[in-house]
Amino acid sequence: MQSMALHGVDSTPANFAVWFHFHMGEPQALKQTIDVLLANKRAIDKVVCQDLFAMYVSASKDGASFDVERTDRLTSIVDAAQRFLATAITDNKEQLQTLDGIADQVTPGADPRALIQQLVNELSQASKRATNLEESFAATSKELDQVRKSFSQAEQQAHTDELTGLANRRSLNQFLRSAQARAMEVGEPLSVLLFDIDHFKSFNDSYGHQVGDQVLRLVAKILQQAVREQDLAARYGGEELMIVLPGTQLSTAVAIGERIRTTLAGRTLRRRLTGEPLCTVTTSVGAAQFRPGESFDAMVSRCDAALYAAKTAGRNRTVDETMLASAA
Repeated sequence: MQSMALHGVDSTPANFAVWFHFHMGEPQALKQTIDVLLANKRAIDKVVCQDLFAMYVSASKDGASFDVERTDRLTSIVDAAQRFLATAITDNKEQLQTLDGIADQVTPGADPRALIQQLVNELSQASKRATNLEESFAATSKELDQVRKSFSQAEQQAHTDELTGLANRRSLNQFLRSAQARAMEVGEPLSVLLFDIDHFKSFNDSYGHQVGDQVLRLVAKILQQAVREQDLAARYGGEELMIVLPGTQLSTAVAIGERIRTTLAGRTLRRRLTGEPLCTVTTSVGAAQFRPGESFDAMVSRCDAALYAAKTAGRNRTVDETMLASAA
């Protein structure tokens, strides 16, 4: 509470949760983000606190609730594995005791045939138990693989836009926040590109929503092909898509935006069933570069203003924030 008061953070339940996790050091990404913000003398205002709570506190609770069923199933598998191991340990002890008994019978006057038969029988039973145990472990391992796959699919779905296959808004916010923290921490540039599909409503009105969805998937595919492994292409909302480019100067980002725009303008959208050409698709693009210490909203606001300038200037073009400054 003293720390919150020191940094001017309002005493609300959500803010307390954020600050509590920060002082506990978990999650590490939250601590790193706040440390960087404080080091750059960035005010932890209401908007920043809301973003931090949504990304690092509320999201983790949602994920925990979402995975209750899978966790219960995983617990059941672990319990079964423990039972198998306990059985194997018991069988092994009993087998050793039996073998010790056979060994005690090995005397000069003992019948070797009877001892051999006992030994063969015991080894046969041990082999059968081992086979059953191996089959049980194989079945459990298969079920564990299914749970692992289920967790992986759920995690992917939670961060992916269903229609386009790009990162969703939640994943975008988290990635961009981490990218901003890293940019301030190591002093590297960070740029963003915001794409808006020109006359998108006309695609739905003229050809139907299925064609509109096809347009979105086409643009998303070209964006995904254009980004590097360290970049992120995401659906920002509606017909707006965004690319986050860590380690990239504004001039380079503009060149990337232009390359994507011209590539898309050179494509012809065709009807899926017949191959009939329908139209071309163009985009307007806004570009901005992160300024250390600024909020997510401030950077996106400049990018959106550049996008608006591109649309009002005739669409199908790229405008960056420096052009806005020169125009003013």
